[in-house]
Amino acid sequence: MYSNDNRIVLTLDAGGTNFVFSAIQANKEIVEPYCLPAHPDNLDNCFETLIQGFTHIKNQLSTAPVAISFAFPGPADYENGIIGDLPNFPSFRGGVPLGPFLHEHFQIPVFINNDGNLFAYGEALAGALPELNTLLANHGYKKTYKNLIGITFGTGFGAGVVIDRQLLTGDNGCGGDVWALRNKLYPGMIAEESVSIRAIIRVYNEITGNSDSSLTPKDIFDIAEGTKPGNAQAAKNSFAQFGEVAGDAIAHLLTFTDGIVVIGGGIMGASKYIIPPMMKEMKSNLGTFAGASFPRLQMDVFDLTNEREFEEFLLNKTVDIKVPNTNKTVSYNPNKKSVIMKTFLGTSKAVSLGAYAYALYRLDN
Repeated sequence: MYSNDNRIVLTLDAGGTNFVFSAIQANKEIVEPYCLPAHPDNLDNCFETLIQGFTHIKNQLSTAPVAISFAFPGPADYENGIIGDLPNFPSFRGGVPLGPFLHEHFQIPVFINNDGNLFAYGEALAGALPELNTLLANHGYKKTYKNLIGITFGTGFGAGVVIDRQLLTGDNGCGGDVWALRNKLYPGMIAEESVSIRAIIRVYNEITGNSDSSLTPKDIFDIAEGTKPGNAQAAKNSFAQFGEVAGDAIAHLLTFTDGIVVIGGGIMGASKYIIPPMMKEMKSNLGTFAGASFPRLQMDVFDLTNEREFEEFLLNKTVDIKVPNTNKTVSYNPNKKSVIMKTFLGTSKAVSLGAYAYALYRLDN
């Protein structure tokens, strides 16, 4: 979708340290990205950087851009382009009308959303979802998937939901905010307290009885791998707890979305320690007071990063059943399936393509 669209959209990768500006046309980056310091503690300098960066990219284009579209951290009123109080952008406290400011200067529409939403949208329109459906068609399946949950594991626990190619934003811009779900292990806490960079470090230190704030998730992964000194089992357990709480939260999203799950973010480098406990949680059972036990999900979930599960997912168990009192048959597949996949596009590219597609969708509608 939009791969043959010639409209150009200016984009921004907004980090707390640097802003990286670019432009996309027909789902491809068409300029060399331009990086400038973000100045998160000085609003005037930050705004000056935004104007300088977008102007630099715009001046390289032979065709005028139709919009600006990018992800920016929340809390925010994304519909109206207003950014709220951000911990890593102290100058934004009290609310900053970032979208209206850029619109006034460049006189083109400005669309802002969070990275979880745009990651999901990019993978749904140009990444994992169409690739999975192509794979199924090549294996003779008539079924196509239409819904996608995009999950980002990183500084926090991000997510976005796409239903039949429509991004779920919600009436208040809070649709798909998985980070705020109840934490399975600590019911008084949000899920993100166990599904984040800080969670991995906290759990490792708790298990080992240390308080080493200099550790990074990469350090803990290396400890788990045995390539760095430390408690390997504690390192593995810190990722396992991450996966268990993430699996519980994702199961809740799957219950009402019923689609595929695509995961991105830097922490996925430790997926070998995260995905197995996540899958175990999603495949667990729930009971009733009468003693009955049911799978917590109505569909079987397959880990497509696992070769055996990938092959099992592709098994076609469709049968033809006869329509009573006729000579006709209909195809019936009694097996409900969903999948867990790693990002097809790469997290950053998925967010950029999601921003591009979101802008064009809004312009067309």
